[in-house]
Amino acid sequence: MKRDDERAKSITSVDVAKRAGVSRSAVSRTFTPGASVSSETREKVLKAAEDLGYRVNQLARSLTNKRSDLVGIVAANMDNPFRAEQIEQITRKLIEQNFRPILMPAEASEDPSRIIGMLLEYSVSGVIITSDTPPQSICQECVSLGVPIVLVNKKEIDAPVDRVLMDNVKCGEIALRTLHRKGANRLAIITSEKPSYSLEVRQKAFINLAESLDLAQVEIYTGSFQNYNGGAEAMHKLIASERSFDGLFCVTDYMALGSLDELRLSSTLSVPDDLQIIGCDDIRQSSWQGYALTTIRQDTDKLAQAVVQTLLDRFETPAAPATTRLLEVELIERSTTQKN
Repeated sequence: MKRDDERAKSITSVDVAKRAGVSRSAVSRTFTPGASVSSETREKVLKAAEDLGYRVNQLARSLTNKRSDLVGIVAANMDNPFRAEQIEQITRKLIEQNFRPILMPAEASEDPSRIIGMLLEYSVSGVIITSDTPPQSICQECVSLGVPIVLVNKKEIDAPVDRVLMDNVKCGEIALRTLHRKGANRLAIITSEKPSYSLEVRQKAFINLAESLDLAQVEIYTGSFQNYNGGAEAMHKLIASERSFDGLFCVTDYMALGSLDELRLSSTLSVPDDLQIIGCDDIRQSSWQGYALTTIRQDTDKLAQAVVQTLLDRFETPAAPATTRLLEVELIERSTTQKN
């Protein structure tokens, strides 16, 4: 006698149609979001499917339709709390639109072409990239196959792909103006040795504004990676330099947390009385009492909404020119810039 799970695998839409007393096409429409089917027929089909233990074979359906409701997400640095929250919000928004997300992890410096190629083998409807910017060649291949790509916080490339960006220039400018308004004039930046596009833009905007205000040269200290340990490493270098700073911009909150802990362990400097610190992203940990980090908030919910809407718009108008959506950021003031 077959086990229940083996029996369920053998059930087809034909069996459901016979059980419900409807056509096979009616079964197909019942399990196709947005398809027209009467409430009576839908009820019969769902009841028959439940009785038989039937589930739609989405991969088989994608082979038939040449397209699936699968959407690939390529992501790196998943240990970063901001990235984890970003991916969580994007997947939730996709599911709300009846898509099925496929998460493909990538190394931070890895060419995502191979991973995108794997996703194309599953006839995905679209690809969302939050890891390194993919080469033009794979983007062009996706476009030629009718598979749209949405780049999240990535630089522009010579291919008709859409982008969704937080206002990273404004991030750097807000950080500089906040520290300057608080009386900080001897400034430093903590970043990674190989900053991503977003981090590079933030850093450049901070330095450019400092120069326009005739402030002293901004010093840069780097860590090996754009994570907690990288922040601690960069702070160790700053302390060892024995330079006197009163304002510090950490290009991500994740690095800022490592910087704060290293400062507490290895220095007698007080935050914010001796050194005011501002981060960027507003990850949940930044509001914890042990950090209370002033930061620049990127709204991951609005970001996810914009990413999914960009994908939907591309489905509606596949031949439209490539778009770039720029999302606002805001200052969140906490203890690290609030002197007694």
